[in-house]
Amino acid sequence: MKTFYAVLANSLAASLTNNLVWFAVTFWVYLETKSVVATSVMSGVYSGTVAITGFFLGSLVDRYKKKTAMTLSSAGSLVLYTISFIIYLATPRQVFTDPSSPILWAFIVLALLGAIAGNIRTIALSTLVTILIPEPGRDKANGLVGTTNGVSFLVSSIFSGLIIGFLGMFWMLVAAIALTALTLVHAWLLSIPEKGIVHTEEHTKRIDIRGTIQAINLMPGLFALIFFNTFNNFLGGVFMSLMDAYGLSLVSVQTWGVLWGVLSLGFIIGGLVVSKKGLGEQPLRTLFLSNIAMWTICVFFTIQASIVLLAIGMFVYLCLIPVVEAAEQTILQKLIPPERQGRVFGFAQSIEQAASPVTAFMIGPIAQYIFIPFMTTGAGVALIGNWFGTGKERGLALLFTVTGLIGLIVTIIAMKSKAYKTLSTNYQKPAETQAVVE
Repeated sequence: MKTFYAVLANSLAASLTNNLVWFAVTFWVYLETKSVVATSVMSGVYSGTVAITGFFLGSLVDRYKKKTAMTLSSAGSLVLYTISFIIYLATPRQVFTDPSSPILWAFIVLALLGAIAGNIRTIALSTLVTILIPEPGRDKANGLVGTTNGVSFLVSSIFSGLIIGFLGMFWMLVAAIALTALTLVHAWLLSIPEKGIVHTEEHTKRIDIRGTIQAINLMPGLFALIFFNTFNNFLGGVFMSLMDAYGLSLVSVQTWGVLWGVLSLGFIIGGLVVSKKGLGEQPLRTLFLSNIAMWTICVFFTIQASIVLLAIGMFVYLCLIPVVEAAEQTILQKLIPPERQGRVFGFAQSIEQAASPVTAFMIGPIAQYIFIPFMTTGAGVALIGNWFGTGKERGLALLFTVTGLIGLIVTIIAMKSKAYKTLSTNYQKPAETQAVVE
C-alpha cells in the first residue's frame, strides 16, 4: 500500500497540473474571444484527441513498465507546455482575441495536448490497481483514485480561476511547467516493484485492436457497458462544452473558479465513500442507480437562473462521478486479463470519449443558433418564458434540461436490458487466474 500511495501522490500532482491547464485555457479563451463556439470546439478538440490516442496509449502502457509509462507522460506534458509558453510570449495580445486566429488555435491545441499526455498515467494507474491490490480490495482502491482526482479537480479549479483572473496566462504557464518538472523528477525516483511487463508475447509489438476486441467479446455484456458509457459521454459533451459559458453568465470568472473548487469536494466525498464502503456485491447495479440520480439532477439544476440551484445540483452530480468510474474500473479489472488491461482501458477510453467531440462540435452551433434564439426572440419566450426565464443563458439552461431527460430515459431502458443482466451474472462468478507476470 505504501507504493500505491506514492503512485497516487505522483498522479495527484500530475492531474492537478493538467486540470489547471485545461480549466485555465478554457476560461481564458472564453474571456478573450467571448465565443461559445470557440469553447465548444476546444472541448471537441480535447475529447477527440483523447478518443483517437486511447488505443495507442493503452498499448504503450501494456508494452512498457508502468513507471516508464508515467515518466513518458510527464516528459511529454513538459515539452508541450514549454512550446505553448514560447508561442504565448512571441504573440501580440490582440491576436488572441480573434477566435479564428491560427496562432490562437496552435496555442490551444499544444496546451491541451500537454494535458492529454497525462492520460498515459491515468491508464497506467488503473492497471497498477490490478497489480498492487488484491481483487477484494480493488473497488476501495478505485475509490481512492476517485478521491485523488477530486482533490486535483478542487485545487486546480480554485487556482485556475484565480490565476487567470488576477495574474493572467503567463503565470499559469510558468506554474504548469514548474509543477510538471517536479512530477517528472518524482516519477523517476519512484520505486514500483514490478517483476516484469505483464504481457502475452504475440501482441506486445503492436496496438492489436483486433485482439483487444476479442478479449472484450469473451465476456458477454462488456461491450454493452462500454457503449452505455459512450452514450453517456455523448450527452455529457453538452455540459463539457457549455457549462463554463453558462456559469460565467451568472458570476465572475474568479467566483466561478472558486465555486468549482468548492464543488470539487463532491469528487473527494464520493471517492472516500467508495474507498470506505466499496461498491457492494453488484457494482453494475450501483453504476445504473448512480446514473439515474445524475440525469435526474441534470433535468432540474438549471430550471431557474440560480447559482445556488446550479451549485447544489453540480455538487451531488460530482459526488456520483467517482462511484460510476470506480464501478466500471472494478468490473474491467476483474473480467479482463492483466496482460490486456492497458489496451482495454485505452480502448474503452477511446470509444467512450469518441462521443464527446461529436457532441462538442455540434452543440455550440445548436446552442448558438437554435436554443439561444428560441429563448430570446423565438417561440420559447411565449411558451415557457414566463416561468423558465428568457435570454441567452436560459437557452443554454433549456438545452441542459432536455439532455437530462434523454439521459434518464436511456439509462432506465439499459438497466432493464438482457445484456446488462448477463454482465451482472458473469461478475458474480469467481475470478479466474488470467495471466502471469514474467
